[in-house]
Amino acid sequence: MLAIRLQRIGRKKQPLYRLVISEKTKDTQGNHLENLGQYNPHKKEAIFKAARIKYWISKGAKASASVNNILIKEGIVQGAKQKSVSITKTRAAKMEAKKAENAKEAPAPAVEVKEEVAK
Repeated sequence: MLAIRLQRIGRKKQPLYRLVISEKTKDTQGNHLENLGQYNPHKKEAIFKAARIKYWISKGAKASASVNNILIKEGIVQGAKQKSVSITKTRAAKMEAKKAENAKEAPAPAVEVKEEVAK
């Protein structure tokens, strides 16, 4: 199965991503069939070959969740965004506990009363 996904390039702590099409089971750093564009997450700059992306999707290629969300944002494909980050059950439980603790400790907002001076 073909997949449209991101291939990381760029220097250390300054990632740039190439949008490539390759076999789903192959390594992202390995050979790819075609380079479909690039994405700079720091500048939120995307340069894509829209016609080629649509061609490969019509041939049955599936976009990864992150790529799908970027393509929807850029207006190349239509549809709903996918969840691209998963949170483990233990992390979710910790987040809920912290949220409950913050809600419990937060004092009630103080209401300021201003007195108007009559002249």
